[in-house]
Amino acid sequence: MATNPDTKLRRLPERGSKDFDLACAIIDEAKIGHVGITLEGQPYVLPMSLGRDGGDLLLHGSSISRLLRSMAGGIPCCVTITHLDGLVAARSAFHSSMNYRSLMVFGRAVEVTNTKDKSRGLDRLVDHLLPGRSAEVRRSTRKELAATSLLRLRLKTFSIKTRSGPPGDAAGDLDANIWAGVIPLRLEAGLPEDAPDLKPGLKPRADMAS
Repeated sequence: MATNPDTKLRRLPERGSKDFDLACAIIDEAKIGHVGITLEGQPYVLPMSLGRDGGDLLLHGSSISRLLRSMAGGIPCCVTITHLDGLVAARSAFHSSMNYRSLMVFGRAVEVTNTKDKSRGLDRLVDHLLPGRSAEVRRSTRKELAATSLLRLRLKTFSIKTRSGPPGDAAGDLDANIWAGVIPLRLEAGLPEDAPDLKPGLKPRADMAS
């Protein structure tokens, strides 16, 4: 029988947090997370697009997916999100690191079966990936809704770990003639590319091209 997950940080606990607002911010900036479960003794970790609705993490996929069906059946899961903010180049390999924000959410997901709630939740997922898009696209048919599973995972049991700032070199390395510092990293959208069968004259919204 599964026990409650251990979310206590034992290494560098000062980098940990239980801040709910920070957890929400990490989710809101993410486009993808990794969902882990164990089936018949075999661990699986799959990438999945995600979103948030209040205190719930939203996940979706094919209704025939073994992962989604198992999660809807109440199997424990873990969802991990990581933002890599920079490479920390120290004067030694040992003290080199990364700046990051990571979140692990534990629990048992619940399937959304009410058609109205499911449609609303899927709209939130669409708008999470591309704000305002749900108002532009064709509405999903009953068949499409039936082919899609929507799960909610309560943002209740979670663990945050972050690192920021410059390298922490050993005192004996500070006089070395080696550059040290941080190389910032960020995810940026490029210019939209038209579908090859797009009707002439149609343009993406201005905010998509920014």
